[in-house]
Amino acid sequence: MLGGLGESLQFAKGLGFRLAALLSVAILPIGLMSLIQTMYLSGEAERSAETAIVGRTGAAAAGERALLQGALGTADALGPAVLRELNNPQACSQMLKSFVERGATYVYAGFVQLNGVSTCNSGEDARDLTGYAAYEHFIANPTTMVVPMRQGAVSRRSVVVVAQPLYRDRELLGYVAVSLSQELLKSTHSPIYGGDSARTVTFNADGDILTADDGVVEEISGALPRNETLRSLISRGETTFADITASGEQRVFAVVSVVPGLVYALGSYSPSEAGVQGYSVTKLSAVLFAVALWAVSLGVAYYAVYRLVLRHVRELRSQMRRFAVGDRAAPPRIIEDAPTEIADMSRTFHNMVRILNRDEAALEAAIDEKTVLLKEVHHRVKNNLQLIASIISMQGRVIEHEDAKRVLRSVQDRVASLASIYKNLYQAEHLESVDADRLISEIINQMTRASGDAETSLQVDTDIEPLILQPDQAVPLTLLTNEAFTNALKYAGIPPGHDTAWVRVRLKRVDADHARLEVTNSMGDQRMVSEGTGLGSQLIEAFAMQLEGEAKIEQDETEYTLSLLFHTEEIRRLPLEDRTVVLTSAARNGAQH
Repeated sequence: MLGGLGESLQFAKGLGFRLAALLSVAILPIGLMSLIQTMYLSGEAERSAETAIVGRTGAAAAGERALLQGALGTADALGPAVLRELNNPQACSQMLKSFVERGATYVYAGFVQLNGVSTCNSGEDARDLTGYAAYEHFIANPTTMVVPMRQGAVSRRSVVVVAQPLYRDRELLGYVAVSLSQELLKSTHSPIYGGDSARTVTFNADGDILTADDGVVEEISGALPRNETLRSLISRGETTFADITASGEQRVFAVVSVVPGLVYALGSYSPSEAGVQGYSVTKLSAVLFAVALWAVSLGVAYYAVYRLVLRHVRELRSQMRRFAVGDRAAPPRIIEDAPTEIADMSRTFHNMVRILNRDEAALEAAIDEKTVLLKEVHHRVKNNLQLIASIISMQGRVIEHEDAKRVLRSVQDRVASLASIYKNLYQAEHLESVDADRLISEIINQMTRASGDAETSLQVDTDIEPLILQPDQAVPLTLLTNEAFTNALKYAGIPPGHDTAWVRVRLKRVDADHARLEVTNSMGDQRMVSEGTGLGSQLIEAFAMQLEGEAKIEQDETEYTLSLLFHTEEIRRLPLEDRTVVLTSAARNGAQH
């Protein structure tokens, strides 16, 4: 018994017990400070939760923002095409009709004159649009506009009209408009950012509702603050606030700009959904925790450990974090005032950083030098090939023999294709890979423009999927496409029952390891086509062998198709955001990475 009492007294002489006894009273101010800080952070968290609603509302309207911005760009891009066909209403209407039919985004496209008459629209028939909301809005304010209509003049559906004014020099001719269905815009409201009680409304600068969640239009008073209108909310800008609706419900509101100056979004949330409830409970818990901390003196041990170990470990962790995210301007300092074990660890990390910085600097310098040299080689090769193409062009202009001119022109096209390949190589961010789809599209566009003939109508269609290849594959594939497309342009004829000749180029990925190239041209009366030299066919066979494929030809009365199935070794580029850097320890349960 005396031995047990002695052991208890001996324990009382220990440093831990004495620290607990002496600092149990000293912990009270710390508890009070913790309470005050918790109260402050709770208030900040409450304000942050309200501010976060702005982001939730903007995210809910992100899809609608993309559609409306795309529609504004589309209406602006259609302007030059409409100007070119303005004197030919039938061709203009056919162009817009084809544009609408090719995509599933727009239900209408058209040009409306200042007198309200539209002779150029996707409906093809001339329309008098005076009296429609979009026309009246434009006449009142002839600028870019986004206007909702319950019934479109052509589509007869609930639409949102996006329009851009059309000028010739400085003369206002009218406006070019495209229509988006309200169902499409409404379908973009993401349900992830709100629950059953969340409501989202988008409206234009005049306060007209563009889209709204189900039931909001019928009960708009339940989604708006009392004594407020949609137009008056625009002045609040990017903000969030709490208010009471006309029906007496407490809600949290957020107003964000979807398309600056044109379209805005209003988010309406219940307090629980907005995350602004429960902070009173948090504050009470903070009080109880501070009292409990003072009562049991648990913070004393933590404080002692912090002074001896944790603060040094945190500093070392901070040094490693800065090193991991790329802050390597100078080696981290050695923590000399830490215990010996931690100081040794700090010294080891310091030396490791110095060695890694030195080796990485040497490697980066070598890589940069090789990259610059390789790009310079590609650049000079491109310049030399362009020079050769220019010399061939100059020689062709002084030769009068048509066959010789044709041969020189074909050689010039092949050299120009090689120059385009090397231009893409030295402009590419990744030298080990080439965007074959972009390269092929560029060469097809270049040859189409070069072979254009005002007297001949030729339609060129392309369906090219993204394909990343090594340069050793991209070069023969591009040259083969050049030869096949040249032959297609040369032999394309107008098939029976058609008005124009056409050429179609397709590049599709068949599976993970193979892709297929198809070049098809229409067949017409071939009696007027001169015989070729056969060089293009020989080159196609040679390039197909380099791609480890075999060119196949299929021909009937109306089509001639060259098809090539080849093996691909696609290079997958890893985006920077996917290169995860672990900044926290995984040793603790629940640690986040």
